[in-house]
Amino acid sequence: MSPRRIPALAFAADVIAVVVFAAVGRISHAEAESLSGLLATAAPFLIGLVASWATPVVRAHPVGFRAGAVVLAGTAVLGLLLRAAFTWRLPLSFAVVTVVSLAVLLIGWRALSLLVSHRADQRAVR
Repeated sequence: MSPRRIPALAFAADVIAVVVFAAVGRISHAEAESLSGLLATAAPFLIGLVASWATPVVRAHPVGFRAGAVVLAGTAVLGLLLRAAFTWRLPLSFAVVTVVSLAVLLIGWRALSLLVSHRADQRAVR
């Protein structure tokens, strides 16, 4: 794979992770299935995601765990703050579930990527 494509694919994976997070949340709360509702739910977290991607740490090595931690922090913190600003409430349980869910999704795909890359390297050596 071309090294120039990696940042674009990593950003796409992060966007998909945030949209999946929002979709699962809406489904678990039996909210109406609409594209506009999904986008409204995901928007604060997508804004946080874009802001975290503006950092040099993420742009330098977007697939690394350090970048994943920055993306997680930016997405969760900014997303929760923006959501609280619009809804005027932020239950602690929602914040905890948000951070854990986003961690599984945003760090999880990076861990899988590292595992697949490591296995491919091992096979190439044999």
